[in-house]
Amino acid sequence: MKHILIFTFSIFFMSCNSQTKSYEDEIKQFQYELNTEFADKDKSPLTEEGFKLFKGLDFFEIDRNYRVEAEFTLTPNTPIFEMQTTTDRLPLYRKYGIVKFTLNGREFKLSIYQNQNLITTVEYANYLFLPFNDLTNGTSSYGGGRYIDLEIPEKESRTIIIDFNKAYNPYCAYNHKYSCPIPPKENDLDIAIPVGVKLYNKQL
Repeated sequence: MKHILIFTFSIFFMSCNSQTKSYEDEIKQFQYELNTEFADKDKSPLTEEGFKLFKGLDFFEIDRNYRVEAEFTLTPNTPIFEMQTTTDRLPLYRKYGIVKFTLNGREFKLSIYQNQNLITTVEYANYLFLPFNDLTNGTSSYGGGRYIDLEIPEKESRTIIIDFNKAYNPYCAYNHKYSCPIPPKENDLDIAIPVGVKLYNKQL
């Protein structure tokens, strides 16, 4: 009986460990793809000097607690507006929906936006944009906020996964030649989000 219990526990432990590893592998794949893009001269947003010095992006430790299942509410017929950027460029967006979620025992709300130019393309027709600020801005993460890419959920779905481990910096964090959307005030979080991409190491 004792051996059966030990065997059962071992299977359970291995299963849990496998699930954890699987999630970590997913995030590490995301990190690998970002680093691969930055290491590609034709795709990298880095300056010429930054590209020569580039050895890889800095990431916070992976923490599954920052992968949340959020309540998703559509906001139909919201007006199209000009989102502020780091330059005079004013891309057109529409608030597509609102997400509500619990993180570290507290409730939060964020707006999700849809780029009105991208919806005309095949590749990005289902693309949604989640820019946000949090209390790590300017210290351990980029001062101008970070972004998360999402896709339109199934029509019948009332939830959406928000994974802050996949939060990344706008290109402006690496090169001032870019024009980057500034997260609207309604997406300021009064909590630290210590996951995702860190402040660019050249700025430390």
